[in-house]
Amino acid sequence: MRFDIMTLFPEMVMNGLETSIIGRAVKNKILEIEAWNIRDYAFNKHSSVDDYPNGGGAGVLMQAEPVYQTYLAIQEKAALPEGKRPRVIYLSPQGKPFNQKMAEDFAKEDELVLLCGHYEGIDERVLEEIVTDYVSAGDYVLTGGELPAMMIVDAVSRLIPGVLHNDVSAEFESFQDNLLEYPQYSRPEVWREKAVPPILLSGNHQKVDEWRREQSILRTKERRPDLFERAELSEKERKIYGNE
Repeated sequence: MRFDIMTLFPEMVMNGLETSIIGRAVKNKILEIEAWNIRDYAFNKHSSVDDYPNGGGAGVLMQAEPVYQTYLAIQEKAALPEGKRPRVIYLSPQGKPFNQKMAEDFAKEDELVLLCGHYEGIDERVLEEIVTDYVSAGDYVLTGGELPAMMIVDAVSRLIPGVLHNDVSAEFESFQDNLLEYPQYSRPEVWREKAVPPILLSGNHQKVDEWRREQSILRTKERRPDLFERAELSEKERKIYGNE
């Protein structure tokens, strides 16, 4: 899978994505990640990409043309079939909140383009021209879209086969069935007088799976009641745990 990130700060993005699991996947050619500096496509000698908004107001706005020229360069390199355009995600607090189902949807693509805004945003005209998805990292404001872009790359990448050493681990985590992940324990068996639940040491895999399912349900109900309301429970589980 390929990610193209349109940004004013390519070093920030690449420094964060060239390490750990994502960096290893890039080295193994499972992923391709390229950060495109929008300033390289500015049309003035100072490489300026911002201007004051029409109608007045505080701050400055990213201009349409440098963003569009960056997009055209990405599209040309992608060499997509004629008539096919890449999926372009604009990171904005005005977008839909990012979640695991979005990550799973994005992971079906061969290529994603992520557009990082700055200042007071981007000229609306170029957004209308190229953006397919508006995505938010949450109900708060950041100085730019780079951190949310990195977050999306990470969340989507780990769903690509071969990125994780254990591909099964991506299937049994938080948000599967709208449930949080169950508690995890390792060695030693007793740490500061706190013991590992005996069921996990029993060797009975069916009982372990039942315990983990129960703990996922209870944890979700306690910590994320909003998520619990949408949890995919059996009829028996709904009667036991009260999700009617």
